[in-house]
Amino acid sequence: MSPPVCRCSEQVRKLTQQASVMRREIKNLRQQMDGSIRAHRKQMSSLQSMLTDCMKHNDRLTLQSVSKSSSQSPSGMNQLLEKGRIHTVPIGYISSCFAVKTGTPRQPTVCSSSRASLKIEPSVFNNPEHSLVGLEQYSHIWIIYLFHKNGQMSYKAKVKPPRLNGQRVGVYSTRSPHRPNALGLTLAKLERIAGDTLHLSGVDIIAGTPVLDIKPYIPDYDSPKTRTDDTNSEYKQTSLFTDPMDLDEEPDTLEASSEPSSELSVCPATSSDLSCSESSGSSEVTHVLAEVKNYLKQRQLFTENTDEDKNTDAPEGASVGINPLSSSNLKFGHEDYSTIAAWVRAPPVSNLDVRFTANAEKELKEFVPCDSTDSTRPKFQFLKGPEEAVAAIHGILSADPRSVYRRTRCQDRLFFFTLDTADITCWFGDNFAEVVRVKPVQSSELANVV
Repeated sequence: MSPPVCRCSEQVRKLTQQASVMRREIKNLRQQMDGSIRAHRKQMSSLQSMLTDCMKHNDRLTLQSVSKSSSQSPSGMNQLLEKGRIHTVPIGYISSCFAVKTGTPRQPTVCSSSRASLKIEPSVFNNPEHSLVGLEQYSHIWIIYLFHKNGQMSYKAKVKPPRLNGQRVGVYSTRSPHRPNALGLTLAKLERIAGDTLHLSGVDIIAGTPVLDIKPYIPDYDSPKTRTDDTNSEYKQTSLFTDPMDLDEEPDTLEASSEPSSELSVCPATSSDLSCSESSGSSEVTHVLAEVKNYLKQRQLFTENTDEDKNTDAPEGASVGINPLSSSNLKFGHEDYSTIAAWVRAPPVSNLDVRFTANAEKELKEFVPCDSTDSTRPKFQFLKGPEEAVAAIHGILSADPRSVYRRTRCQDRLFFFTLDTADITCWFGDNFAEVVRVKPVQSSELANVV
C-alpha cells in the first residue's frame, strides 16, 4: 500500500514556483518600463529641440520679413535696433583641432598650443580678403561666436562652475555657455593670414562654430592696467606742469604755456638747493599722495564688502573679489587695481599632475606634423608635432576637463577626448591624470574634425 501524498506540500511547491515566475515577470516589466521612460525622455528632448529650432526659424523669417518691409524706412530699422532685434550672419566657421565639446579647454590660456583656422565666408563680402587688410599688424584678436552645441538652449540664473566643485554662483559672474543669449568671447593669437583665412592658436572653440565677429585686441583700450597707467601719467602732467587757470585758454596758448614745463622737471645748475629739491620732489610727493588716495579707496571698498559678506549666507569661494588687504601680492603705483572672483585664482579644485605611460608616449611619437609629407604615419592637421600635442594634452588634463557630476559621483575614471586627429584615452587618479593610449582618429570620423 503506497503512502498517502501530502497535497498541502504539493500546493506550496506550486505556489512557490508561481511566485518566482511572477517575480521574474515583475522584474522584466520594471526593466521595460525604465527603458520606455528613458526612450520617452529622449524623444521628448528631441522634439523640444526640434520645436526650438522651428521657433527660431520662424522668428528669423519674421525678422527678415519685417526687416525687408522696413528696409526702405530708416525709422523702422532704428526701431528694430533699439529693441535689440538684429539678424546675425556668421562671417565664417571655425576649423579646429577640437571636434567635440568633451576635452575642449574651458579657457584659451589653458591650452595655448591649440590651433584653429577661420575662413571668411564669400557670401558676406565679395572680396573676403579685403576685410582682413591691416589685421596682420595685431598679435591677438577677439572672437565673438555662438555656442551652437547647447542643445535645448536651457539656462538658469545660478550655475555650478566646474572649478567651484558644485557651489552655485550667478551665471553672469561666470563664463558658462548656457546663457540667455548664447554668445561666446575668446582671445586668440593670430599666427598668420593667408588670403581670406586666419590661422589661430590658443583657442577654446570646437570645429564648426559659427563666428559672428572678430576685433583686434588693443592693450591700450582693452587692458585695465594700461588705462590706469595712462590716467596716472595724464594726472601727473596736469597736476605738475599745468596751471589750472590755463585750462580755459585756447590750444595755442596751452602749447605756449607748456613749453617751460620741461624746464621745471630739470633743476638748472644755478638754482638753489632748496628750489631744486622742491622741484624734483614735487613729482614724488604727488605720486605718493595718489598712491595713498587709491589705497584708501580700495580699503574702504573692500571693508564694506567684508562687512556685507558677514551678513550673507554666500558660500565660501563665491566671494565678489579678492581682498587686497589680505593678499601678499598687494601692489601700488602703476599696478592694476582691478579685482576678480577669488575662486578664479584659488579654486577649490587644484590642478592635476599629468602623466604619460610608456605606451602612450610611443604611440604619440608616431604622429607627424601637419606639414609633413610622410603618408605612412598618422598625421596632424593643425598641430606642428608630438611636442605641441604633449603641451596641449597637459594643458587640457591639468585643468581637469571633467564635469562636477563625473568628478564626484561617477565611478568610471576613464576619460576619452579627441585632439586634432588623435583619440586620447586617459585615467584619472587622486590628484593626477594619466594618458594610457593615443590612437589615430578613424577615417569615418576624420571629416568631423575639420
